[in-house]
Amino acid sequence: MPTASAAGTSNTVQLDLSSYVDPISRGRAKGTGLAIYKVMYSISGTSEGYKPVGISQEGIFRCGLIAGAGLGTQAGATLSGTANAVTANNALAVFGFDYYGPNGLKDNTAISAPNPLNKTFLEPSEKVPYVVVRDNVCAVATMSHEMTTASYVSFRLECAQVTLDQATLNQLLRTQTV
Repeated sequence: MPTASAAGTSNTVQLDLSSYVDPISRGRAKGTGLAIYKVMYSISGTSEGYKPVGISQEGIFRCGLIAGAGLGTQAGATLSGTANAVTANNALAVFGFDYYGPNGLKDNTAISAPNPLNKTFLEPSEKVPYVVVRDNVCAVATMSHEMTTASYVSFRLECAQVTLDQATLNQLLRTQTV
């Protein structure tokens, strides 16, 4: 997924999970969800992912995964509302990190942290996974300060399809309803 170009805008990519998630119990068959245990990510200077971000890169963005957002694939979108934000107070947020480019900001302001800085602030765990019961997860990158050149974010998920009893499934559906 490419990062957005202008400050205040977002790029989104929707991942279809409908083959792995079925929240409807049918007879004796229980509903299923997708348990996400770990999320790995990389930031690259190429869309193919084989080259790291250049040392002269400037800019700041927040990126992560949101369950059931249904944002589709958009470039340069203006998102509003907590349900579309990668924040720890969003019940739909699965994973989130902040990225600070190696060369600071475009206005030559220094960043008061080691460069580059990637700070993960929200992640599932192996003991307590995030169980998705909606049919999609959206990757969202929101720009705080414009990047010098395009950067690309890739994700890898450690996950498993899990069977859910009706009470757990109902609670997850209530939690993951926007």
